[in-house]
Amino acid sequence: MLPAERHSRIGEALRASRVVSTDELARELGVSAETIRRDLVLLERRGRLARVHGGATIALGQASGEEAPFTERTGTAAEAKRRIGRAAAALAHPGQTIVIDVGTTAVDVARALPLDFSGTVATCSLLVAAELSERPGVEILVCGGRLRGGDLALSNSLAQAFFADLNPDIAFLGSGGVDATAGLTDYYLDEIATRRTILRNAARSYVLADSSKFGRIARHRVAGMDEFAGLITEAEPPSGIQDAVTRGGGVIVLS
Repeated sequence: MLPAERHSRIGEALRASRVVSTDELARELGVSAETIRRDLVLLERRGRLARVHGGATIALGQASGEEAPFTERTGTAAEAKRRIGRAAAALAHPGQTIVIDVGTTAVDVARALPLDFSGTVATCSLLVAAELSERPGVEILVCGGRLRGGDLALSNSLAQAFFADLNPDIAFLGSGGVDATAGLTDYYLDEIATRRTILRNAARSYVLADSSKFGRIARHRVAGMDEFAGLITEAEPPSGIQDAVTRGGGVIVLS
């Protein structure tokens, strides 16, 4: 079993029971306890869990300094991300100008747009652009900037200038974490600046976040949770996050 698959299975076990033991994970995944311990050390460093004696637990509110690799995130909460993608795509209407941000869930939003959708999609993700490149009714606008591998995300002053001149009808924004107090947070400073520009100009903005993001705090703050039209997720968020979203008139969209 590849490390990415083990890490995904460990995350699923934590979401199911909130506390898991090293020995149980080793038996379930068919590896040694020492392999599981190394996995837990790495996942704790990435803010995905907190180690406890004999195992691990969910680390709500723990600061996360490092984002998991793109290949690992692609396999994590895949069904939840597909559901979020479909719920987001259902909010888009023909003829609109839509921004689809970077990240694995953003790609699922692009994939979920109806095949006959017509409109403009602006993005800072080459993966999103590639996903929509064969759609005859979609005009694709891609910003310039520095390319980050994995997510194939573009950012820096060129990206910010591009989105500063765009007034989209709706924007779907990725997330590193959502927390009632810290708000929407993410990992890459240039991309944070681009996301804030999108947020300022969009008529409506929605945060895309599966339930593994609840209570997670990445290193850079984007905005408060009351600054968006809503949060699109696959599970009911904790009451603190719900209150933070609805305080400014936002909604929770459950997929």
